[in-house]
Amino acid sequence: MERRKFLTVVGTAALAAPVIGTFKSVASESNAFDGHKFPELDYAYNALEPYIDAQTMELHYSKHHKGYYNNFMTAAERTPMLETPMEQIFANISKHSATIRNNGGGFYNHSLFWENMTPSKNEIPASLKAAIEKEFGSVDALKVAFGNAAKTRFGSGWAWLSVNNKGKLIVSSTANQDNSIMDDVSEKGTPLLCLDVWEHAYYLKYQNKRADYVDNFWNVVNWNTVNNRLAAAHS
Repeated sequence: MERRKFLTVVGTAALAAPVIGTFKSVASESNAFDGHKFPELDYAYNALEPYIDAQTMELHYSKHHKGYYNNFMTAAERTPMLETPMEQIFANISKHSATIRNNGGGFYNHSLFWENMTPSKNEIPASLKAAIEKEFGSVDALKVAFGNAAKTRFGSGWAWLSVNNKGKLIVSSTANQDNSIMDDVSEKGTPLLCLDVWEHAYYLKYQNKRADYVDNFWNVVNWNTVNNRLAAAHS
């Protein structure tokens, strides 16, 4: 399905239709960068129900995420940023405008977010589980730490599981559309897992019950993606 047609389709059929595309990972973007692309989803808008509803998914992806992408591309027009991977831009984000920071972050963070969710139940790969247990003691302990970061982030922002430059797994949260790659955040690392805790990510279904949204997130985590990101960070 052509993307232009897909984004303008409305109605129940559109919510249920699968949207298949190739999603470029963080690692592959750095190794073979060919311009900033707006990613297609690998699942339908309603695929994550009952945990994330179809209406929220459609608005979040086609309006919020696409808006960040469009605004970033406009701000980056006729600059070297059009040929620069986002990771490199974020490594010097303190030198860029708030427009680039906010919209570049919004574009990039959401791309990671869609990729680290799946409608398919999957077990945590053994290597990832071992890394989590080494750092946090157990997977449940990681969920508590990550959940607390998401639930206690004041206002809008993100929760992150990252691996820092010493190979240590860390949990953090960032405000607005910041992420753990940016050069001026307090806890830096390569993102492995992220959760959007802006109200637009959950309010239609959960209203003010952010904690319920955060707890239900674990039902749709793509552990294979998290494991692949960790392997790429160690390579």
